[in-house]
Amino acid sequence: MIFMKERTLLKLYELMYRSRFMEETITRLWNDGHIYGEMHLGIGEEAIIAGVLSHLIPGDAIATDHRGTPPFVMRGVDLEALLLEILGHPKGLCLGMGGHMHLFSQELLLTSSGIVGSSGPSAVGFALAAKYRKTNNIAVAFFGEGSMNQGMLLESLNLAAAMSLPVLFVCKDNNWAITTQSSEVTGGVLLDRVRGFGIEAREIDGSDVTTVWQAVETAIPRMRKSTKSPYFIQANCTHNEGHFLGDPLLRFHRAPRKEFGAVTGPLMKSVLQYKGGRIDKRIRSVTKVLSLIAKSRMQLSDSKDPLLRFEKDNRDLEDQFTQIKSSIQSETNLLVERIMGIIQEEGVL
Repeated sequence: MIFMKERTLLKLYELMYRSRFMEETITRLWNDGHIYGEMHLGIGEEAIIAGVLSHLIPGDAIATDHRGTPPFVMRGVDLEALLLEILGHPKGLCLGMGGHMHLFSQELLLTSSGIVGSSGPSAVGFALAAKYRKTNNIAVAFFGEGSMNQGMLLESLNLAAAMSLPVLFVCKDNNWAITTQSSEVTGGVLLDRVRGFGIEAREIDGSDVTTVWQAVETAIPRMRKSTKSPYFIQANCTHNEGHFLGDPLLRFHRAPRKEFGAVTGPLMKSVLQYKGGRIDKRIRSVTKVLSLIAKSRMQLSDSKDPLLRFEKDNRDLEDQFTQIKSSIQSETNLLVERIMGIIQEEGVL
């Protein structure tokens, strides 16, 4: 295990747990009908985000994807403004018009977008600005591995390399592009692609915050030097809630009787109907769907949960962890009470 100071370990845990409890709170609000539409959580990514953000300094910029809650929480965005934004309230961070995917903080140089791969161009822009201003700041781009098949992200890697821009590209790889396994639609090896641009790249376990912390500790100081250059990290992780809350594949594991009961009839009808493709092709298609459902179960495993793993590896800090959790829970619950009071008083939602 990597040796780290106790205060660093506790700070990393505080960052991860604050994000986790906020997203668990958001889940409850979503389930109760207070939040509308899809909800993409970063549960399972906390070690990646905390391990990176703990090395950033004022003036560093962050461009993230549609899972923007963890970076915004950990970077210190006002939580009341953030939660009001997710609730669609006009007093939210972006006046209630951004929702949870399109967030922005000019003060902290934070941006998120639901457009797949867009964090690349945003981070390159931030880094180019830092270079012209002759600061030692860097930019970070967070994105999923599915984004690596988007042209704008590949163009961003090329520009960062060609212009020697201090961009830390962080690929959060859970091997699922919504309900498709990324390995089935991605050719070659991602690290080889990146190295083809002349960018140094490495793959790490994104569920272990100490591993992420050490990898970033090695990379960022070199990026801040006068000979600025980009760096790429592929961090493997698991999304415990799937692509979004109510993920169709995970529903089969959480409520098998209900979900299989709803689709068994239509599937059998499509296989046995007179018209259509050959019966062997139909059977193969159904088999592939069932196989996909079976493979998705790995996302529910606790073995890759970054907080559980961190607690297990640092049992000697259990008392401090308990204090941190209690404090964050109290703060967040009071925040929700205050916000729900604002909403009921104004009758906005």
